Formats: sequence, structure tokens, C-alpha cells
Amino acid sequence: MNLIIGCLVCGIGGMTMPLAVVSFNLRYGTALDGENAWPKRRELMVETIRKMNPDVMGTQECLEFQAQYLAEAMPEYAWIGVGREKDGQGEMSALFYRKDALRAEESGHFWLSETPEIHGSRSWNTSCTRMVTWARFRHNTTGAVFHVFNTHFDHRSEEARVQSARLIVQRLRALPAEMPVVLTGDFNACAETSDAWKILVEGGFQDACLLAGERLGPDVTFGGFKAPPDVKQQRIDWILVRNAGAVQRYETVTFNKDGRYPSDHYPVSAALLIPGMP
Repeated sequence: MNLIIGCLVCGIGGMTMPLAVVSFNLRYGTALDGENAWPKRRELMVETIRKMNPDVMGTQECLEFQAQYLAEAMPEYAWIGVGREKDGQGEMSALFYRKDALRAEESGHFWLSETPEIHGSRSWNTSCTRMVTWARFRHNTTGAVFHVFNTHFDHRSEEARVQSARLIVQRLRALPAEMPVVLTGDFNACAETSDAWKILVEGGFQDACLLAGERLGPDVTFGGFKAPPDVKQQRIDWILVRNAGAVQRYETVTFNKDGRYPSDHYPVSAALLIPGMP
């Protein structure tokens, strides 16, 4: 367990708690990926997640049967999610969290559209229905509270990515100013250079990768089930934070077995120190 009493740190502003966060695009379990199809990589995915040992993990391209498999294979985790389509089916932006460390006090979903409360709604020339799943967590030992938002931005429409970022900033500003917030996702846009990233950062988030005291792994986060290519500034999977306290470590995780990877994306992980907020 990452969050334990012995790991609490006394900082200038009071107690802080370590929080291990992961963002992981799982790749659709129904994709016709041959040797990389879900049944042939799901055990490797469980091994990868266990090695990262997150307290909370935002997933993308997660279908219900994938979430159920992961929960059965890792009973220490619970999950929150709903299919993004009008009938409740389709991709989820599911959140997984350790039951021994955290409890979800409140959770919900909204859609990245002009009518965010309408299930399955779409706007801004998006190619797919897009959504956010969020939760307010309380640390079981300290009682500290924080929010997590998880999403998957559109891969084609720049307008949709920009407007989605603006909507998330609106939701962020509705929370208490001192509330720690984590945003995980596959944003289908490059960190540091894209308009979506700039809107989120100007709106109050910070990029955990840029804050990290230690940074490991490649810049690229999409590998297509292969080893990382030698390219720069292609981080499309991000962990953003507000009031995170400190980011001790950030990693693009390229764990594999004999050249076999758990997904076509590399998960990203961040070791945070979250200020205690009762």
C-alpha cells in the first residue's frame, strides 16, 4: 500500500500524503490486434499495473469487460465508470483506486459537449463521444480529500480538444480553490505545445512531468506495441495537477516482456505529495 501512516510527511503547510497516480490507455479489448489482442496481453497488463502500484489510476479505451477482468485479477482495486454512449455502452474513462488506501465519497461523469450533463452528447465536430469521469476521494487514514478527473480527448477535432479543455477548466474553478486536483488522460495532443495543454495550464493546472524532481522514460507515450521511437515532445498522455504539493518522480513506463507490451500506449506515473485537506 502506498498510502500508510508511516509515509506521511510533515511539510511547511502541515501533513502531506504520498499518492501514486497512473494514466493508462488500455487499448480497446475488441480491437483486432493479432498477437497484441486483449486475451494475449491482459496478464501482462495486470503485471504492469502491479509493478506501478498506483493508488489511483485513470484509464482510457477501457471497455466494461476489461474493467471487470482487471478488478477480478486485482481485488485490492475498485473502479468507477460508465460507457460513454447514449445506451451506456462503449468506452469508459474508468477510474481505479486502492480500497485499502482510499474511499470514493462522491463520483460522477460529464460529457465533453455543449450539454455536458446529457449522457452521450457530442459537439464541436468530435469524431467520437467524449467524456470525463471524476471522483472525490478521502484517504482512509488521514481523512485528507482530493479530486481526480480522467478523460480521453478527441483524436481528430482540434476544436473539440480546445473546447474540452475549456470545459474542464470551468469545472476546476467550481471546486474550492485550495482543493488538490489531479487530471489524467490521453489528450491526443502534445504537452507543452498544443492549445489544449496551454488552456489547461493557464486555467490552473500544472504538468506533473515538468514539476518532477526525477523524470524517467522517453518523451513519447504512444508506441504502437513497440519499443519507444527516438522522438521528442510527443507526450499525449499526461498527468496534470493543482495544489499537488510536490511531484517527487514522473515516469513514462516502458515495461515489457521479451518485446511484448501491455498496450499501444505507455502508461505514465507520478509520485505526488498531496497536501492534507480535511
